[in-house]
Amino acid sequence: MTSPCEVHIFCDNGNKARAIAVKILEMAKGLEKKYNFYNHNSFLSQINQRKVDKLDPQTKDLLTRAKLFHKKTNGIFDITMGTLTTSRKLNNVTEIEKATAELLPFVGVEHFKIRRDKISFDNPHTLIDLGGFVKEFAVDMAVKIIKKEKIASALVNFGGDIYVLGSKPNGDSFLIGIKNPLNPSQYITHVKLKNQALTTSASYERSHKIEDKIYSHIIHFKELQSKIISTTVISSSVVESGVFSTALMIEPKLSTPLQKILIDEKLEMV
Repeated sequence: MTSPCEVHIFCDNGNKARAIAVKILEMAKGLEKKYNFYNHNSFLSQINQRKVDKLDPQTKDLLTRAKLFHKKTNGIFDITMGTLTTSRKLNNVTEIEKATAELLPFVGVEHFKIRRDKISFDNPHTLIDLGGFVKEFAVDMAVKIIKKEKIASALVNFGGDIYVLGSKPNGDSFLIGIKNPLNPSQYITHVKLKNQALTTSASYERSHKIEDKIYSHIIHFKELQSKIISTTVISSSVVESGVFSTALMIEPKLSTPLQKILIDEKLEMV
């Protein structure tokens, strides 16, 4: 999942806890292999290369949900932003901007359709990148595995995509820290969680500089001009929290009933 992942299972049977952890590991590795955007042999890459058009139920569900979230975020969350990935590999801003302009017409979930169990595209250029969407989905899947085993207390954290199941064995809520986006080794605040999901998107994550321009790990046709440098969203599922924490980085005024924490460049919560 390209980031540290951890699972905390509170159980009085060590063998059972280890067996659950193994199931979660196998599930996560399976998803990573299946939907790796950069692996030419992955199932997702086969779709992007137009070598496969038949969808299994899991993939159909993921793509259908992604389209739904595209609508819920007014088009901000878009899994076809992967179409622009190749432009970011160029060596100067002029080339990047030129390639981006050429590829932009092919960005948008309207460029692929799902009918029954098949996917079709209206052009050869649109690429789907499930990216963090799958990592967040993996956390939700891990929680399902844990619940199925009748575990009442656990914490799953895949690279900051977190779900807290129940409370600590002593009855206390889990305390989750929100990092200082200007100094990730520090925490700026914390929240108490029980049976909730939390994800954070921040400007300190995986950005890179080419010439005098900084490109965020969040690829979007809109420039990230907001003074918001960190967004945290709490909801009932990690997928939903992840979608909206990313979308709010691009458009902080996006309306959502979900609990959110936005931090601006002055480290003030708004």
